[in-house]
Amino acid sequence: MYKHGILKVLSASPTLQVGNPRFNAKEIKKVLLETKASLVLFPELALTGYTCGDMFYQESLIKSALNGLQDLLELKFNGIVIVGMPLDIDGILLNTAVVFKEDKILGVVPKTFLPNTDEFQEKRWFSSGIDINMDEVILLGQKVPFGHLLFVDEKSEIRFGVEICQDMWAPVSPGSLLSLAGANMILNLSASNVIVGKEIVRKNTVLEHSRKNQGAYIYTSSGMSESSSETIFSGHNIHASMGELINEKVISDYNTDYLISDIDFKAINFQRRKDSNIKDTLHQFDIKYKVVYFTLDESTDFEFSHEVNTYPFIDERKETFEEIRTIQTRALAKRLIVLNYPKIIIGVSGGLDSTLALLVAVDTFNYLNRNLKDIVGLSLPGLGSSKRTMTNAKLLATKLGITFNEIDIKEESYLHFEKIEQDAEDFSVTYENTQARIRTMTLMNLANKLGGIVLGTGDLTEVALGFMTYSGDQMSMYGINGGIPKTLVQRQTLGYKNVFPELKDLIDDILDTPISPELIKEQKTEDILGNFQINDYLLYRHLVCGDHKEKLLFLLNKVFHLEEYDANKSVTRFLNRFYKSQFKRQVLPDGPKVLKLGLSPRGDYRRGSDVGIEEE
Repeated sequence: MYKHGILKVLSASPTLQVGNPRFNAKEIKKVLLETKASLVLFPELALTGYTCGDMFYQESLIKSALNGLQDLLELKFNGIVIVGMPLDIDGILLNTAVVFKEDKILGVVPKTFLPNTDEFQEKRWFSSGIDINMDEVILLGQKVPFGHLLFVDEKSEIRFGVEICQDMWAPVSPGSLLSLAGANMILNLSASNVIVGKEIVRKNTVLEHSRKNQGAYIYTSSGMSESSSETIFSGHNIHASMGELINEKVISDYNTDYLISDIDFKAINFQRRKDSNIKDTLHQFDIKYKVVYFTLDESTDFEFSHEVNTYPFIDERKETFEEIRTIQTRALAKRLIVLNYPKIIIGVSGGLDSTLALLVAVDTFNYLNRNLKDIVGLSLPGLGSSKRTMTNAKLLATKLGITFNEIDIKEESYLHFEKIEQDAEDFSVTYENTQARIRTMTLMNLANKLGGIVLGTGDLTEVALGFMTYSGDQMSMYGINGGIPKTLVQRQTLGYKNVFPELKDLIDDILDTPISPELIKEQKTEDILGNFQINDYLLYRHLVCGDHKEKLLFLLNKVFHLEEYDANKSVTRFLNRFYKSQFKRQVLPDGPKVLKLGLSPRGDYRRGSDVGIEEE
């Protein structure tokens, strides 16, 4: 299955009988008959078994493997299949990967690097394909491309290359050179054994290849049903993309099993367009690759093989909280050191963002051994403030031991309404922004008076959606949360319960409070912007993966199960707000980058304020 650049791939470790291609072909066919994947990868020498030894010299084994390949072609599988087998080319025996679609053989790739140490003695039977001077062979009556091959589907922008087992471990691998020739996926057919410590090394090697080559890496190994005379084989299947593990399985029994994943090539190609290392090295090596073209059919009924992560900014590793904590506290500490240790002035609303910002400020002062009374928390109740948030703001400041004060801005807001002839019952943007700017002005002036800096509290999601008042809460002397999206703000605040256990119940109540700027009574931000989980998902997919509107709609339908109307409303609102708000981002204060996505106009995201989005 293939849709919107997402390719369903499967790698298998089938049960096999060493030296019995007829049996092995039947097991391979079972996988092909059951799967809906559009690309299926089988292990090295899967048709014969890897451990045939001197049987590889026998003509009967070579012919039987060809018969097995013929059986697979007759199945006419409507996708790409890659299977390992020995081939005799003009008296030279090669360890090869045969790539085919339906009954057409697309190409044959020989193994380049042959292990010849310890338990592996491949040079006894096979020759390397590195110096064979031919680019075509006749195989089962078909004239077939041979050698250094790059397989390309121009429509889907999928470009893959093949390497076999030991090729991956070479100092300069064929896959790396293929990637520099344009491949965005490398497939590895392997027969990798089990020894102590090798599993983690193998996994890390696959991840590193996918990272440095900026693409997908699909790896499969033969499993336990190989001969165990000298060693046993791993059945290790690994799917990685751009340095991240997509899926992994160690098949440790004797039955046929497989691993299936959805690989997003639109996201891969988006990153390749951005990555200067790839751009600077593409096509710089004088290696001739023959391009083999193929076409994948796009599915109308695509379904994801696994549950898709709907919180892409959240990393479940235990270390993540501490990593983010260190970034924020050390960044703030550096700013304070450079400014000769000023006080911090912060608006404490009793809401989520200001809570995290205050916790980071206290954490930073503890790190610097500063007096917590030099943190001045200011509650600025306005026309929409609730008793719950005002109470929580005071409790938070009191329990943390900072200086706390409350300045009611309602009277000043009404006075300003009179001066500009604004109806106090007109709950318009003027009604809201007046309060936001009065709050910021109060914080700024108090910072001048006390010799401090205003610590900003707004998060990355609000920055992306422009949910900030220009020259109001948009502005501060340092934006500590500007690199953290709302869903991660929630998770990071939750983590601080372990740092400040005395705040556990209070943090729980703040997390349970509806998110609101409280500029109008009973105002809820999600009523204006939509669900934060969905907005953060769209933010990730649009800016990290490069997804366009049509794909975003597809994902909201498949991942969040939204109907067409609701999906279109969410996507349209997100895109409109994002592209119309660049002028606010152009003048954002400094703040630390936390994730691979940032929106600083001086760093990650540079665009003119008057550049819009194409209307559809």
